[in-house]
Amino acid sequence: MIKRSFFSLNQPRLSYDLLEPDLKEPEVIPIPASLSLLLPEAIDSTKQALIKKGDAVKKGEKLTLYHDSTAYTISPVAGTIHLFDSYSDDFGNVATFIIIKPDLSKSSGDGTVILDPVEEIGFADQFLQKLPGAPPFGLLANDDIKINTIVITCADTDLLSTTSQYVGIKYPEEIKEGANILKRMTRVAKFCITLPEDLKTQVSFDSIQVLKTSNAYPATLPAMIMKNHLNMVLPAGKMPYDMGICFVRAEALVSLARVYKTKAAVFDKIFTLIGKDGTRHRVRATIGTPLSKVFSRFGIHINEQDRIIIGGPMRGFATFTHHHPVLPDMDTVIVQDRDIIPHLSDTPCVNCGKCIRICPANIPVNMLVRYLEADQYEEAADRFDLGSCIECGLCAYVCTARIPLYQYIRLGKHELLTLRANA
Repeated sequence: MIKRSFFSLNQPRLSYDLLEPDLKEPEVIPIPASLSLLLPEAIDSTKQALIKKGDAVKKGEKLTLYHDSTAYTISPVAGTIHLFDSYSDDFGNVATFIIIKPDLSKSSGDGTVILDPVEEIGFADQFLQKLPGAPPFGLLANDDIKINTIVITCADTDLLSTTSQYVGIKYPEEIKEGANILKRMTRVAKFCITLPEDLKTQVSFDSIQVLKTSNAYPATLPAMIMKNHLNMVLPAGKMPYDMGICFVRAEALVSLARVYKTKAAVFDKIFTLIGKDGTRHRVRATIGTPLSKVFSRFGIHINEQDRIIIGGPMRGFATFTHHHPVLPDMDTVIVQDRDIIPHLSDTPCVNCGKCIRICPANIPVNMLVRYLEADQYEEAADRFDLGSCIECGLCAYVCTARIPLYQYIRLGKHELLTLRANA
């Protein structure tokens, strides 16, 4: 819910949406004729790939490009590799997509990889990173990072979505089971779980500490959770794991519990879909399902110049194709009609000060954006706190000049990391 103040001197109030009292079951999308998997590694024409067009794969089979690859994906179905090729993400990074044609005639016996899971973080890192909920096993397995607190998120981090709340209320027992497995893997003693303070529920999470989050945006973002509930201020340029904090989606723990119960990987992803008219749908789809199949199921027609947003209205990013696949970390998808897309401009900042007044991190955004527009990323970080931004998107929401401030900041952080990595 978004409410703008009548009086211009007051800040707009943005509130998270709460889960409906009578839980609606997700609508299931059948497995489509092809699935697309994204692999964060570029194709190297000088190497012999381990996969090729026509290769048969099993459900749950680990797929890598080369013998020395660390990046991998998992086939969600038994079938055949139709093709693989390069793609670019929203920052221009080149990676690989793999298209698999399912063979639904194969039984679970001969078409599924049976796991023998052990409760070790190294095993989870090697085989379970691509579960629904995108568990951060790579982070937890890193010996150079010392985690002392794990925060399970059952409070959605962006507006309009209720995915995390639904998982938290619907599957508390599996969340607790997954948390116990993760505790034994990592030996992290402190586990917390976030829940909206206004959410009416009698669910108990036993020994897991419940953090009741405010309904006012952006109270559920990691930096705000750390500040308001863990009494920790995230320093500029640092990540929560630098302070010993790891955030994990509730859905990741549900997936983890199911893997150890069934001894097989799981691939059903739950997310919130918001159509052009604002109608909200709860969806369950196999990872890799093209969004076009989801839209077709709900009668959503995509026209030229319509916008598809992966994520919520404040922090999401637009994808250029309706064939974008369902991903393990996808909690929200929004479709905007081309006629109602908010206009962005290259108008210079008018120094109204709204972005400064609303910024939770007290960043002088009006000065910061000038340096970002001029590609002065080091100066933006050193002089105007680029690294302190918590990426809530509030500055772009209130901007009188309609400058895409949030996008400038995300790009600025990316370019700064690239510059420092190449220095």
